Amino acid sequence: MLNPCDAAFVSHLAGLLPPGRITAPEPRHLEEPRGRWQGHAGAVARPETTAEVAVVVRACAQARVGVVPWGGGTGLVGGQVMVDGPAPLLLSLERMNRLRGAYPQENALVVEAGMILADVQAKAAAVGRLFPLTLASQGSCRIGGNLAANAGGVHVLRYGNTRDLCLGIEAVLPDGTVFDGLTRLRKDNAGYDLRHLMIGSEGTLGVITAANLRLFPIPAATIVALLAVPSPAAALDLLALAQERLGGMVSAFELISRVGFDFLAETMPEVRAPLDPVPEWMVLVELGLPAGLEPEVAMANLYDAADDRGLVSDGVIATSGAQAAGLWQLREMIPEGNRRVGAVSSHDISLPLSAIPEFIGRAPGELAGLGAFRINCFGHLGDGNLHWNVFPVQGAHRKDHDPVREKVKTRVHDLVHALGGSVAAEHGVGRLKVADLARYGDPGKLAAMRAIKAALDPLGIMNPGAVLG
Repeated sequence: MLNPCDAAFVSHLAGLLPPGRITAPEPRHLEEPRGRWQGHAGAVARPETTAEVAVVVRACAQARVGVVPWGGGTGLVGGQVMVDGPAPLLLSLERMNRLRGAYPQENALVVEAGMILADVQAKAAAVGRLFPLTLASQGSCRIGGNLAANAGGVHVLRYGNTRDLCLGIEAVLPDGTVFDGLTRLRKDNAGYDLRHLMIGSEGTLGVITAANLRLFPIPAATIVALLAVPSPAAALDLLALAQERLGGMVSAFELISRVGFDFLAETMPEVRAPLDPVPEWMVLVELGLPAGLEPEVAMANLYDAADDRGLVSDGVIATSGAQAAGLWQLREMIPEGNRRVGAVSSHDISLPLSAIPEFIGRAPGELAGLGAFRINCFGHLGDGNLHWNVFPVQGAHRKDHDPVREKVKTRVHDLVHALGGSVAAEHGVGRLKVADLARYGDPGKLAAMRAIKAALDPLGIMNPGAVLG
């Protein structure tokens, strides 16, 4: 049993740290973006060094007080809020936001976990390099949370998930031990790779305090286009064509349905779609090219080859950085349009690429008998990650469907599982999908996860209730 972070423990902890490190929770610490839950906490610890994080975690272990790591508060599965049980201590890494080292010749950047993602990108750019992780929340999310959730984003197709962008980490384990794994080595087979154990663990195995991040050369030229495609299957064929012709240069490949633009027109009528009429399906393509290649020629040649195969019917190619930013802004506004309409059930899923057309074709039929719905399907087609979200029809409200919300989610997730997919793609498990992990997770994997959790965190103090429940 865990103990609450009560006044006596707060006083004790404050005595172990410099003044000002322990504060009362603010509303932002107890909320999550979708408004599903309201958390609680006894206090917020705001350490400024790894040694101070170790003091905090060690004290919590000794007192059996739960620790909920808090980065930027942008997680969408409730991993940063604890609703039930004894009040935990929130551990905020906001003050640990320093650059520890930049090594452009090695394509490496060492930063503390509290650095905002946009600042990480800026630090990389300052030494002539690219840190490619790109998220809608990059102005407020923090790299430690990105690593803890193994965040994805729009450039996974070319550069990989956050896991693939990390060479080493520093972390505080559940007993307060500091794991110093900030190696800059590209090859190191000296035993288990604890880096990959901590990344994606959502704060349940320890607290990431710093990371050595992998950088890349900045493409000499970038070009973006929004292309109309006849179907999701054609979009996949277009992706294969682009990769064949421009291997390694396709940076992003986003699937967008007409419903996304319908929602923008419904909730933000000032927004204008770049294609008229708006097609049923579109892809947003970004190419990042080396010196010596003309971006406009490369994109035009891709369009012509796709047109010859019947894979595209219309399109707009950005001819300036401002136009490219405008196309990306439209893509990033789709979630805001979704929020304003109000989803009955949202699904962050991934599928084998070849199964995506079948899923998109079959999934609406799985909801037969549950009500009338609108489906907004969009996402990172290049890596198989779809956001397949269910909405009420115009004139109705999502609350009208509260009685069938769980049935909607279950039917969608059952189909995803049957097609070999995952119901926790880029947002993670958190608290929202604990039951889903138990329902769909491989029994062998779940047993191993529980064994690892018991070995590293036998007291169960790290992010109680998240991932494994």
